[in-house]
Amino acid sequence: MNIVKQLALDLTALLYPNLCNGCGTPLVQGEKQICIKCLHDLPFTDFQSFADNKVHQLFWGRLHCDNAMAMLYFRKGSKVQHLIHRLKYKNQTALGITLGQMMGRQLLAADGYCGAELIIPVPLHPKKEKSRGYNQSKYIADGIASAMGIPVSTTHLIRQKETTSQTKKSRYSRFENMQYVFKVSNAETIRNKHIMLVDDVITTGSTLEASGTVLLNSGIGKLSIVGAAFAE
Repeated sequence: MNIVKQLALDLTALLYPNLCNGCGTPLVQGEKQICIKCLHDLPFTDFQSFADNKVHQLFWGRLHCDNAMAMLYFRKGSKVQHLIHRLKYKNQTALGITLGQMMGRQLLAADGYCGAELIIPVPLHPKKEKSRGYNQSKYIADGIASAMGIPVSTTHLIRQKETTSQTKKSRYSRFENMQYVFKVSNAETIRNKHIMLVDDVITTGSTLEASGTVLLNSGIGKLSIVGAAFAE
């Protein structure tokens, strides 16, 4: 029976190889989604270790957040861009969980984030989520939740307006594009709570500014911003 089971596992591995999302090489036992070499090469920011970091500075005068960080630097043509692309467009949802777990372990060792009571991923518009099949930020949030033991909610923050692509817009155009996009549901259940708001890539911060503002206006107690990557 063990021989048959091993043959079945070997055949599955042959037909559906477990490859690294960073470089495409086969993963070995103990590696999940990203091989050790690619992990070693990733440009970690360590922003969780100090408050006066580039992500927090991005929101100065725009959004009052108690904590803000992103785990990786995002640069065009980089391995991080490749990972995010696979997460967002290639249905590699397990990669989002792995990235989230990595973030969660970092946040557990940092001041300020462990007090979060609820994790909220930045929502996609229902049409976009239906088209893509999933919200990549939700899987990142699930990974953080599994590492930190904090629940995730996809019902408190609603994306009520479909927006055009942000990719080629200026900072001000991105801000205008995000006006009145989000609303809060069941605000009384998150009043005075410490909310961790999660996104995949932080660029100009317009999406997080818009969503974070409606959360603060709903009466939450604290806001922590968390991103998988930060585009310099």
